[in-house]
Amino acid sequence: MIDRSEVLETLGKYDLGRAKVGVVASHSALDTCDGAVSEGFRTVAVAQKGRDAAFSRYFRAFRDESGEAVRGVVDEIVPVDRFADVVKPEVQASLIRDSVLFVPNRSFVSYAGIDAVEDSFRVPIVGSRNLLRSEERGGDRDYYWILERAGLPFPKKVERPEDIDSLTIVKVHHKVKKLERGFFTAKDPAQFEEKSAELVRQGVIEEDFLKSARMEQYVIGPVFNLDFFRSPLEEKGEQIELLGVDWRFETSLDGYCRLPGKQQVELENDGIIPEYTVCGHNSATLRESLLDKAFDMAEKYVAAAKKYYDPGVIGPFCLQTCVDKDLNFYIYDVAPRIGGGTNVHMSVGHPYGNALWRREMSTGRRLAMEIKRAIAQERVDEIVT
Repeated sequence: MIDRSEVLETLGKYDLGRAKVGVVASHSALDTCDGAVSEGFRTVAVAQKGRDAAFSRYFRAFRDESGEAVRGVVDEIVPVDRFADVVKPEVQASLIRDSVLFVPNRSFVSYAGIDAVEDSFRVPIVGSRNLLRSEERGGDRDYYWILERAGLPFPKKVERPEDIDSLTIVKVHHKVKKLERGFFTAKDPAQFEEKSAELVRQGVIEEDFLKSARMEQYVIGPVFNLDFFRSPLEEKGEQIELLGVDWRFETSLDGYCRLPGKQQVELENDGIIPEYTVCGHNSATLRESLLDKAFDMAEKYVAAAKKYYDPGVIGPFCLQTCVDKDLNFYIYDVAPRIGGGTNVHMSVGHPYGNALWRREMSTGRRLAMEIKRAIAQERVDEIVT
């Protein structure tokens, strides 16, 4: 892990009066940039050549003579051949020269690699650098490890295929789409063998997929991604905020589910198994009797993250949950940074964030507001690692 003194030394060279907000141009970058522009910051997006049009052209920022944005949200592009190049010394030097405070998203960690993020990236990160490793499922101290120590509910783990005795979801990386899912479900060992063999044959999963797979009991119920924010700067109100809730559109699962049951069975008999690649999100709310449970989970997670990954949660985090028939939450995934579905909050905010802050409050804007407050109070060192 890069020494904190080195990060603070870099921060000490910044002109914070002209600080910019930076991000890898993927995942939730538009929300991050939109929120930053709303709070008066200029934005920098590190974009891979050939995948940059949305940021360099269609959402490019135009400003009037006074510097106010009149169109778009992306002020500057740092072009790279590959997203992984964000950790190259020359790219980092460019970001540091521009006094960029960098917001990590899942694309940043996935493309650059967690080792490089921890050991080589000298740009101040808004959030907990060390906590990002907990998202690497299967690690010694991954988020399941934190959830267990926090006493939080998560789906029961299934150790071996022969232990499958009810509907089970097998979480495994896609063979071709390296950052996507090769998930599938099975109700018993025989179905596991049948489906996994078919997916291997189709090139969806690796032959040795079990080495990195996690199998767990499938909880039947709606999915809610709870987009929280934890502010270490807050001294009057609560430090933990629920900004919004989203849920996913997944290919080819969503189209599969819209078919009549008979056709679903026919497709499965033909070896066509739905995939779980996330392609979009939508917004949701919770019935109010569930809100206390949601906050209780967030409090326990934040406390455990602080204990085992000091300084713990800084800024946005997402508890990805499902709710069973008895209205019990189960946490099946955790994002210790800005969630992937927060673009649904852009510009309009979300009912929860808006109600709390009495204006349009997206996750991206809340992040920028925290940066702005930290600069004003000379406490930026408390929100970066």
